[in-house]
Amino acid sequence: MGAGWSSEEERQPLLGPGLGPAPGAVWRSREAAAAALPAAAPGPGRVYGRRWLVLLLFSLLGFAQGLVWNTWGPIQNSARQAYGFSSWDIALLVLWGPIGFLPCFAFMWLLDKRGLRVTVLLTSFLMVLGTGLRCIPVSDLMLKRRLIHGGQLLNGLAGPTVMNAAPFLSTTWFSADERATATAIASMLSYLGGACAFLVGPLVVPAPNGTSPLLASETSRTHIKDLIETVLYAEFGVVCLLFSATLAYFPPRPPLPPSVAAASQRLSYRRSFCRLLSNMRFLMIALAYAIPLGVFAGWSGVLDLILTPVHVSQVDAGWIGFWSIVGGCVVGIAMARFADFIRGMLKLILLLLFSGATLSSTWFTLTCLNSITHLPLTTGQFLNVT
Repeated sequence: MGAGWSSEEERQPLLGPGLGPAPGAVWRSREAAAAALPAAAPGPGRVYGRRWLVLLLFSLLGFAQGLVWNTWGPIQNSARQAYGFSSWDIALLVLWGPIGFLPCFAFMWLLDKRGLRVTVLLTSFLMVLGTGLRCIPVSDLMLKRRLIHGGQLLNGLAGPTVMNAAPFLSTTWFSADERATATAIASMLSYLGGACAFLVGPLVVPAPNGTSPLLASETSRTHIKDLIETVLYAEFGVVCLLFSATLAYFPPRPPLPPSVAAASQRLSYRRSFCRLLSNMRFLMIALAYAIPLGVFAGWSGVLDLILTPVHVSQVDAGWIGFWSIVGGCVVGIAMARFADFIRGMLKLILLLLFSGATLSSTWFTLTCLNSITHLPLTTGQFLNVT
């Protein structure tokens, strides 16, 4: 089913035979694994119930990383008053997340060579350091801003693992008919963490009067700063709890592989990386994933900053950001489950989702440009568009 939506070339593996350590070695190892698996363990014994606990821990780690990354965008007016941040500072606090992806290939190499446990422990430790750095009590606002920026950078360095390791985890622990669902859950929880930041920040931290730092008294500034620090301490506590849970139990792999793909020999990291970069199909897939993700992440991180000039309050902007991301998470997981049952329809599903996103983004833009388009601008309409 769905074969008409993709050509024969598109259905071929991106890395075919002969790209591994020796010609045909990978494919012979897969055949050997296919023959050995039934003898080594009956069908049900290859999939373990603990896989859901591993997925839960990894997903919660992604949730916390997204929550910490999006701490400042939804409360940018309050943060500017409490710590003297400029608009450039707010944008940079959001930008530390993408900057943290620069060493992503080092993390993927570590994942390949040392496995899930070592990589996830390092990732969670970076998050502990980052959230702890933001909580250091100092009276010097300049030093405090630098500590916050450093903490956001360390949290951004955790991004490559929580955003990219989901397919590796699903292949290692889950059977073929659960793999897309497990990948979607692990990936979507990071976005859901960013969505919850749109609620936690604005609902806990009040906006300055008139969303202008000049109109707030010193008492109000101190009160807002105390509430922001409460949020920072709470996030630090959540991250420490997840690090402790991961340290206590996060096995690198199951005793027996769940599928032939999990048991097969890994390709040479350097050779496969070079071949992928020269593969036009792979580059097109990577761009189709990276461009919408990067644009949406940058846009959502400074949503309150974008909507303040059109007189949308900090709380309303938070609800808009929350529902836009939650809607994407729900649809993403539902589509992944659908793709698990119906093979060959992934290209059609992606085309429909991209078309819907394009129409929604266009309508949102036209609504914001009401001085030109004369479309009515209301919070309810924003929520419907997103």
